[in-house]
Parts: sequence; C-alpha cells; structure tokens
Amino acid sequence: MNAESPTDDRALEDLLSRPRDRVGASLAELDGPLVVLGAGGKMGPTLALMARRALVEAGSRSEVIAVSRFSDAAVRKALESQGVCTVAADLTDPGHVADLPDAGGVVFMLGMKFGSTGQEPETWWSNAAVPAFVASRYRGVPTVVYSTGNVYPMVPLHRGGSREGDRLAPVGEYAQSCLARERLFMRAAQDWETPTVIFRLNYACELRYGILVDLALQISRGEPVDITMPAVNLVWQRDAVAWSLAAFDMADVPARVLNATGPEQVPVSRLATWLGEDLNLDIKTTGTPAADGLLSDASLCVERYGYPSVPPRQLARWVAEWVRSGGSQLDKPTKFQQREGRF
Repeated sequence: MNAESPTDDRALEDLLSRPRDRVGASLAELDGPLVVLGAGGKMGPTLALMARRALVEAGSRSEVIAVSRFSDAAVRKALESQGVCTVAADLTDPGHVADLPDAGGVVFMLGMKFGSTGQEPETWWSNAAVPAFVASRYRGVPTVVYSTGNVYPMVPLHRGGSREGDRLAPVGEYAQSCLARERLFMRAAQDWETPTVIFRLNYACELRYGILVDLALQISRGEPVDITMPAVNLVWQRDAVAWSLAAFDMADVPARVLNATGPEQVPVSRLATWLGEDLNLDIKTTGTPAADGLLSDASLCVERYGYPSVPPRQLARWVAEWVRSGGSQLDKPTKFQQREGRF
C-alpha cells in the first residue's frame, strides 16, 4: 500500500480532516464563527475538524460550532476533544433554529436521502422546509449549501457530464426535494443579500463508505456487480470537504453553483476490475451498461481548487486493503445504481 494509506480509524480521520491549500485563507475572511449545520452525519465531523485545523493553521481565533442532534455521543465528544464547539439541536424544529448561535459563515449539510422512499413527508420537511428556517435565521451570512448531482437528469456518456448551467430534471421525490432546497436558498440570497454557494456533490468516498466500499464488499461476498449504471464520478472525501470550505471565496448574490466531484468518468466495470485485482478475487457482473448515467462535469471546481489528492485507482487500492484487513464500516450503502430515484 501507499505509505500515506491510513491503517486504522484514527489515522483515517486525521487524513480526511487535513486541510488543503486555500481552506484556511477562505475561512479566515469570515467575520465570526463558522457554524456547521448537520455536523453529525457522514461528512460533518470531517468538515468541522478540517475547518478547526485550517483556522488554527491560519492563525485565526474564530470558533467552529458544530450543530446536530448528536445521537451518537461519541461523535460529539471527539469533536469537542479537538477544539470544536458543539450545540445539540433539532434543526427540523423552527424554534431550535431560531435559538442557534450567530455566525460569520454557515455550512448547511442537513439532508434526508436514505430511507426517503416511504417517508416522503419527512424527506420534504428535512430537505425543503428546514432550509427556509435556516436561510431566514442567517440572513446576510455567507453560506455554503451542500446539494447533490441528483438534481440533474441522466446524460449520455459522450456529453461529459452535466454542467452547472444545464437543465435540471430531478428523478424521484428525494431529488425533487433537493432542488427545492436549492431554490429556497437561492431565493433567500436574492431577498436578503446572503452570499451563497450551492455545492452539488457527487459520490464522496472514504474507506468506510462510498461507491468503492459498496463494490468491494459485494465482491468479497461473491455477489455479482450490477453494471447497468455505466459510469460514475467519485472523489476522495477530504478533497470534497476542502473544496466546500474553500468555496466561501466564491459565495455571491445571486447564489453561485459549483459541481464537486472527480473529473474522471470511471466505468463501474473498471472499478470492479480494479477491486477484484486488489482483493485477489474473481468478479461477476450482471446487467448491461446503459447509454446514459448520472454524471457531472466538475471542470470549474478542479480548475479553481485543484485536482483531487487521491486519484481513483489509488483510492481503490486503499479501499481494497481496508476491506481485506477488516476495517470498520459505516454500513450505509450509497445505492448509486438507482436509476428511478428511489432511496
């Protein structure tokens, strides 16, 4: 394995939260603490820790305040042990949102995806109602809003992925509610002059979660890999988090949109082949690759903030070794194969 490959959870979390260039400078320009809403999810702790580390490195005394229900007390304790302030709050309750601390910048990460099918009212409340509460509470405060490439339609492979200004055609209620989230923050940006970035992320990966983990576990269990979704974009989670924090430097009115993912369109069959080689296991596939897929063109992001620090082939090796050695898992499949928008 590459010398930088993490071998345990502590090393992994340290690497994921290591700031990239421009993060500290971007955050140091904020006039007050950074408030991270939805900080208890898959990416929230990484983002809060990276922000804290970047501000310290930049010589800033600004606080990072992580807000979540914190149903996992260990997550809250770990954040506090590394200098992140925490606030326990239910962001789906407008009363709790009204009582949140003031901010110099806001990262909005709350969202409901998995389990949204069958719980559509809860999905719309989390993804569309809560943004209205938050946007009103933080009028005029620079805001980075996590969104998703699911707001785009499937596009032919030869297109090279959807660009920020392309037509939107979300499939399914999850994706539709995510577009509602975007539209609400865009309206707030215009009405209350809130500098805003809509950060459309496709498939962040680390060693305990992501497309590569899904595939590696399937191969390890001897299950066939469905290759109907012909290709994907993916990106090392550290890079996605760093880009989102650096993106405060492009927050504007009207709101700006930024696609965030790796620049390669990697065939799912190729990912499976790499993982099979690294796991020393035969692979089986099922399905026929479609002519289109859920793909984004992240040229603007890569041009602005740099190429990902871990390319797909290297990341596949890391994931295979992590899975082979019995590393911990988050047990949250991405369901990237979905073509009907049912999550």
